[in-house]
Amino acid sequence: MVAGNDLDWMRNPVRREARVDVLRGVALLCIYVDHIPSDVLNDVTLRNFGFSDAAELFVMLAGFASVMAYGRSFARDGTMKGLRRLLMRCARLYVFQIALLVATIGIVWAWDRHFNQEPRGLAPMLHGNVHSIVHGLTLRSQPSNLNILPLYIILMAAFPLVYAGIRFSLGLTITVSAALWMVAWIEPNLNLVNSFDGHRWFFDPLSWQFIFVLGAAMAVVMARRGGNLPRWPWLVALCWLFLGVSFLQVFPWAEFGLPSLAPFTMEPPDKTHLAPLRLLHALALVYVTLSWHGWTGSGRSLLIRSVEVCGKHSLEVFSLGTLLALVGRLAFRTFDDTWQLQVIVNVIGLGAMIGLGFVLERGRKRPAPQPGMSERAPDGALSAIRRVI
Repeated sequence: MVAGNDLDWMRNPVRREARVDVLRGVALLCIYVDHIPSDVLNDVTLRNFGFSDAAELFVMLAGFASVMAYGRSFARDGTMKGLRRLLMRCARLYVFQIALLVATIGIVWAWDRHFNQEPRGLAPMLHGNVHSIVHGLTLRSQPSNLNILPLYIILMAAFPLVYAGIRFSLGLTITVSAALWMVAWIEPNLNLVNSFDGHRWFFDPLSWQFIFVLGAAMAVVMARRGGNLPRWPWLVALCWLFLGVSFLQVFPWAEFGLPSLAPFTMEPPDKTHLAPLRLLHALALVYVTLSWHGWTGSGRSLLIRSVEVCGKHSLEVFSLGTLLALVGRLAFRTFDDTWQLQVIVNVIGLGAMIGLGFVLERGRKRPAPQPGMSERAPDGALSAIRRVI
């Protein structure tokens, strides 16, 4: 059981962990590229360097950030205020999910109509009835590339249970979470049904809660140890060995005209139920990063700061990237994936995501208004969303 004063760190102010923001930014930029199947940059995203990909990194770091934000809110402000803040976060995630769904349907409908093309992936919704709309609003219908925010909403809604478990016993919480993950492996039909295609959720919440909880546990351990995970040389070496083997196994050697160096013949590890190899790879990657005591956070290059600001504003950057990736896919389908169009899609897409990150970061750092002066409210839809949320 965790003693009460063992969690006193939750009540104290804390500096953002830059390494987490950088990792999350990398995940977001990789997600954009991975959502455009014929993008030439597909060969150099995270999924081609190991068994896991950007999704595992995103969800694990979501668990980390949840403890640092909402765990502290529970400890500092009390249960009711913590629940209220968490509820507002879930509402915000839901608004973004529905907005992305509506925007996606609208973009595909307008594009197909303008270029006189037959709808493909979204045909069930474009030709559907009121049930399709209801299923979309209740998150039961999830088109491809719009399936990670529903998982995120469920995990955030379950966070009070995770926090209560951490307060009671960190080890027991991890054990229970691991047991649920194993249950999902034994009985995959426990997964929710996606009414969009009649299959199960691409990200099984019962499986993916485990990596979320492990991210939360890392936040607790790091906070107790002054901002770093414990660095054991033998474990660091083992992680690097595992990361190296997984790189040899999954790297697309043939795409670069090279002979395969894969040491094994095997099927890709299952993603829906978070196969052990995917889980271990994500853990190894995050461990070698967050146990690196040499990180000072000072003198970061423009490239690192560009990735970091994306991670700091992950929801907004993710949403923009999702829509731009959709336009990129449609453009490749309509005009072919020529190298000129490849350059345009990647420069505009990645540049816009990074640009949005810098704009939002500049707004966050804007000085507070002086007494007697009112700060000009943002215009348009963003202002309306902020007033609601």
